[in-house]
Amino acid sequence: MKEYLRFLRRCFRLSFVGDWRYLGWMTLLTVLSLLGLNAYCRQFVYGLATTGMTDQVSWGLYIANFTFLVGVAASAVMLVIPVYIYRNKELHDLVIFGELLAVASIIMCLLFVTVDLGRVDRAHHLFLRFHFPISMLTWDVVVLSGYLLLNLHICGYLIYCAYRHRKPSRIFYIPFVFLAIFWAVSIHTVTAFLYVGLGGRPFWNSAIIAPRFLASAFAGGPAVLIIALRIIDRFTEYEVPEKAIRTLRNIVTVAMIISMFLLACEVFTEFYTDSAHGASARYLFLGLHGHSGLVPWIWSAIALDLIGLGVLLLPVELSLKYLNIGCLALIVGIWIEKGMGLIIPAFIPSPLGEIVEYTPTWNEILVSLGIWAFGLLLFTIFVRISIPVLSGRLAIDRLYLRGSVAHAPWAKRLKMASKPKGEPQS
Repeated sequence: MKEYLRFLRRCFRLSFVGDWRYLGWMTLLTVLSLLGLNAYCRQFVYGLATTGMTDQVSWGLYIANFTFLVGVAASAVMLVIPVYIYRNKELHDLVIFGELLAVASIIMCLLFVTVDLGRVDRAHHLFLRFHFPISMLTWDVVVLSGYLLLNLHICGYLIYCAYRHRKPSRIFYIPFVFLAIFWAVSIHTVTAFLYVGLGGRPFWNSAIIAPRFLASAFAGGPAVLIIALRIIDRFTEYEVPEKAIRTLRNIVTVAMIISMFLLACEVFTEFYTDSAHGASARYLFLGLHGHSGLVPWIWSAIALDLIGLGVLLLPVELSLKYLNIGCLALIVGIWIEKGMGLIIPAFIPSPLGEIVEYTPTWNEILVSLGIWAFGLLLFTIFVRISIPVLSGRLAIDRLYLRGSVAHAPWAKRLKMASKPKGEPQS
């Protein structure tokens, strides 16, 4: 326990050490996080009246971000499945970064749910009045909390074993890895069922919602991971193998094709039948009775999705050259289509036929930016700590790429770069 506390202390110190780019990035994220906290304090005092939500549109920007981030958290399974089921060695060393991204994403999900509560002091009712297994909201709390604990255990155990120069015991993490595969699917499926189970919102009453959620998650999540890995490869001593990027690109391509097909099926069903339940879809894509607040957003999202998919379908060499642009287009497009394009239209028109459009307030936007900044801050710290530990530069003694560490799988992926100035000695 004494050595473990020393390990945590050294990791904490390391998170404050870096060059001017690292310190500038961390300063920016800290400022945005504090601005978001200040905006939330204002919301806490004056209530949800500081947001753009109303009696008619009771879910807004917070739940839209929550829905997108659940998919990003589930993206870790797209690394775990090829590595532990299909024995893909190229992705073996990158699993831990996917797990760290999942931890940061789940923390952001929980924060977005928290700020969406009108009375945070009553959140304990979720646990004291445990309506299990009837309530889908209770299921959502269970799967999100469980997925967070699973990923924390897997990441923490592997990193601490590297710090101690120990080979990880398979019995302490392999069962949890396979459990995390099931759990990653469950977090998005339960979230989809949370919407589908609301009978008063016909826009969500479709059995295809859960498959759409999973397809978009397995496209948008790995796209975020590709951007993160390319930044890690560019600005750290860790070398990301090109074969791993190609594998992730193939995963994103297949998942995005399926996602676009399911979206086309949903659009065909809504418009070809021309039923009264298609009013929300007409509002989203064409406008309804002169109200068209989301029309430019959804068509922009579809255009970005098609641009991103087009880049991925290019020949491999050209696709890799423009991969960052394609992934960014997909991330923004999926965020709009899966967030604002899925959540808001279900409330318009209301069950009484009212058309009340939703526009987020600046206070709401600041809270959302603060949570995103805090999540990126956590992920940056996780990566900053993990790379020196996995490389052996932050270890229980001064062994550097010798003995067991030199033969560890992650040691082969490190660029032989000089030690950054000012980093704590091993």
